[in-house]
Amino acid sequence: MHAPAWLDALRAALPDADLWLRDAAKTDADPLAPQADIAIVWRPPSAFFEEQRRLRAVFNLGAGVDALLAMPAFPRDALLVRLEDAGMADALAEYALAAVLRVYRGFDRYAIRQREARWQAELLRPKANFAVGVLGLGVIGAAIARSIAAHGFAVRGFARTRHAIEGVDCRAGEAEFASFLDGLDVLVSVLPLTPDNRGILNRANLARLADGAHAINVGRGAHLVEADLLALLDEGKLGGATLDVFETEPLPAAHPFWDRPEILVTPHISAVTELEPSVAQIAEKIARLERGEAITGVVDLRRGY
Repeated sequence: MHAPAWLDALRAALPDADLWLRDAAKTDADPLAPQADIAIVWRPPSAFFEEQRRLRAVFNLGAGVDALLAMPAFPRDALLVRLEDAGMADALAEYALAAVLRVYRGFDRYAIRQREARWQAELLRPKANFAVGVLGLGVIGAAIARSIAAHGFAVRGFARTRHAIEGVDCRAGEAEFASFLDGLDVLVSVLPLTPDNRGILNRANLARLADGAHAINVGRGAHLVEADLLALLDEGKLGGATLDVFETEPLPAAHPFWDRPEILVTPHISAVTELEPSVAQIAEKIARLERGEAITGVVDLRRGY
């Protein structure tokens, strides 16, 4: 993320605001730091919140806020505002759809046969009999579900609360979670990370998927119990995984995922924060706050999203 470009765009959108950059590489708190009313952050050091003592709102340049909420000095009396889409939904829907199509058309199996010089075709199942589940139905998850359903797949969606999405069988609540998972050919996880769902992609849940199923994680790395995924692949219960997020990033060179042909590793590139729509969204919300009006995208600090 190129900070000067963001600063220029924000100054153009907020001409009456006093804006300045704070170097994220500086990990010590400055007791003499100028005090801001509003912060716009991307992966700030914890020292930033130690030195900023009067923040009324914090805008995060991303959808996930779990790292901020884990910082002891994060101001619990300030509004925490996440970006709503800002171009990310389309990009994530594209990534998820590409992964689903790759699995459905068997490209990974054909790549193996190419290396073996083996000419062997497979019959395609009807899309209506190929079940894809989307775990998490916020703005991004709903976009993913709609995109996959538009291509004719049998799509289920799951969230804590009931949603209604055309072409998607929406399930909700703990009582419907098992039926959501049962027999899925592909599971796409796009959840935000909360204490309640850490490790949700574990053996017990992944084992409910269809034999040879594929797991796609574009949510948070901490959702996945990595040892459980590897064991299920070794046992042949799961057929593969597409992973864009990891517990440790960058993924260490010695990590076993790198050597598994059934796992596609991408370096957290499923979506990037786009400058222009993000700045427009932030500027509009700051203007509304200054007028004393309500804004959307405010995180419930208790739930973590």
